[in-house]
Amino acid sequence: MNALNLTLFQWLAAGSQPTPWVLSVALAFALWGAWLCAGVLVYALWRHRADRAYLFVVAALSGLASMVSHAIASSLNTPRPFVLGLVPSYIEHAGRGSLPSTHATVMFMVALAFLLRPSLRRLGVPLLVLAAATGWARIYVGVHFPIDIAAGLLLGAAIAGLAAIAQRLAHRFVSFPMSPAGRTRDNRNAAASPWRLP
Repeated sequence: MNALNLTLFQWLAAGSQPTPWVLSVALAFALWGAWLCAGVLVYALWRHRADRAYLFVVAALSGLASMVSHAIASSLNTPRPFVLGLVPSYIEHAGRGSLPSTHATVMFMVALAFLLRPSLRRLGVPLLVLAAATGWARIYVGVHFPIDIAAGLLLGAAIAGLAAIAQRLAHRFVSFPMSPAGRTRDNRNAAASPWRLP
């Protein structure tokens, strides 16, 4: 796996003589991709009122994903490519552990959470593309190995998947109390709930 990781890195990274326009694109994604992802989340909160409760949970999960990723990276303390002297770093970055990529963890988690919600899927697809482009960019500028991005994808997918399972279990085992008006009213309220299943 290490040999494959290094081979992919050498193929994807800028090296010592990058193509100027490709480097400019990579720098834009590496530095601003996560902010653009956050902007899409804020836009969705504004435009998708029926999904606000779900989106607030996604925002909270992004913070949790970031903390979990940082904790794992600190524990493993895997050196970054520029720390090993394999390539220059084209952005300023600390040399702390790189596996998994926190950018990849959070961005893929948000994208997959959007894709799991039918009303948000139109935004989920571009978020997934943005996460992949940002992952490539952070390899290109020398701060991550491909395995760091892949690990971030898996961790983000695990968090999004566990959240989806928890939501389904909550809907299955937690029932709404009967109202004085009877079951019909409860069913209408449940159908209008922002936590309704897709």
